[in-house]
Amino acid sequence: MDRKLPEPEGLRWLATPEFREELVDLTNNGTGLRESPQELASRLGLEFKDWLLLSRALTHRSYLNEHPEALEDNERLEFLGDAVLDFTVGAWLYNRYPEMHEGDLTRMRSALVHTEALAEFARQIDLGGAMRLGRGETAAGGRLRPALLCDTFEAVVRAIYLDAGIDGVMKFIGPLLESSADDILANHKNEDSKSMLQEWAQSQGFQAPQYVTRGATGPDHSKMFAVDVLIMGEVKGSGMGHSKQAAAKAAAQNALQQLGLVD
Repeated sequence: MDRKLPEPEGLRWLATPEFREELVDLTNNGTGLRESPQELASRLGLEFKDWLLLSRALTHRSYLNEHPEALEDNERLEFLGDAVLDFTVGAWLYNRYPEMHEGDLTRMRSALVHTEALAEFARQIDLGGAMRLGRGETAAGGRLRPALLCDTFEAVVRAIYLDAGIDGVMKFIGPLLESSADDILANHKNEDSKSMLQEWAQSQGFQAPQYVTRGATGPDHSKMFAVDVLIMGEVKGSGMGHSKQAAAKAAAQNALQQLGLVD
């Protein structure tokens, strides 16, 4: 039997006194909140029995600093969310690719759970609009910051796990993994492009590749870094990313393509 998530006003009087102020504040858009936890859950088809778990998963410590009536931020949820993701993604890959070797499965999992990938999942479900941030973090563009999107996504996964178990997490994350895994395989993103490039350079008798940051564009909360990779002083590839590390990996991948080592 399908359950509807209760409206906040109804929950207010069912809650114990220490929770009432928190419940009332969930629909307050004073800090740029565009979507309440209930609205997010409804849009994503999530059925929470304990919807306060979702509320906490969406609460950043900056919000807690400004709203003492909110009892807990999402950092503890985020902590376990990382472990839940590792297991869930590993199980999904094991069943999705029954012929894939262990090393390839490990590389695929790493590609699916790193910060940029989880931030992209958060963007795909428009999680930023439901994040409960302090005014300062909101003004600084926190809703778009990859690290914050990643952390909140992990916390939401943990909340789903506590409320609905591994099956609930799998139902939520499965469609996201499906499209992302296909892209990773098609574009060799499961391969360590920097290691591959270094191995090639050494096999040719060259020095190890050098990575040079050429610049950064965009606001502080969403910077894009540009990196070139040089071998023997010659630029072999260029890449961009939300971190220097991501840009360096993109540059190495571009170099491998330019050298004809990958498609």
